[in-house]
Amino acid sequence: MKNIKLKKPVIYAACVGVSTLLLGGLWYADLSQKSLKNSNEEDYTYVSKLFDDGVKLVVSTQNTIIKPYTDTNVKALNNFYDYKSDEKSQQNAIINYDTTYIQNSGIAYGGIDDTFDVVSVLPGKITSVKEDKLMGKIVTIEHDNNISTTYQSLSEVTVKEGDTVASGTVIGKAGESNLEKDLGKHVLFEISVDGKYINPNNCYDKTVSELKSN
Repeated sequence: MKNIKLKKPVIYAACVGVSTLLLGGLWYADLSQKSLKNSNEEDYTYVSKLFDDGVKLVVSTQNTIIKPYTDTNVKALNNFYDYKSDEKSQQNAIINYDTTYIQNSGIAYGGIDDTFDVVSVLPGKITSVKEDKLMGKIVTIEHDNNISTTYQSLSEVTVKEGDTVASGTVIGKAGESNLEKDLGKHVLFEISVDGKYINPNNCYDKTVSELKSN
């Protein structure tokens, strides 16, 4: 094999060429990384703009009013007294106690042999827990928008004054009252807006902002 000797200028040129290739590769890699970084930043900016340009979540934070019980066998035993309703409904909304006739300002729920859980129909704060000779144990809860609910004829109470409750929180058990002994175990539920009682049947599945006094 014949030995080939390279001249010095050729060696210098080869070294310069290799160095140029290495520097070019490093420059290209750095440029690609910066380009990728800028691309990611642009994507983040674009996503942020989606939320800043008036896009709103379609989730309502308002609570709807539920019934004051969870047992599906429970039913309404009387009516709320409404002077606009028919005669039969009005008669079923009159309480006769000791020769005194009282207009019912709520609705009694019961109709089953056993007691059942009574629950808060909305989030709120317990403002009163007391016991009455005629109505048994009574719990009053204050809610938003000047709404108040009262649960009467309870046999036991599981909350105390000052407690904060969520919608569906068990506040006691249905019981009996001396005012309406013939109803058996029940809860007399009342709801008021701005201090005025309204028909509970007109409230269920509505939000607090939809409630208005009659």
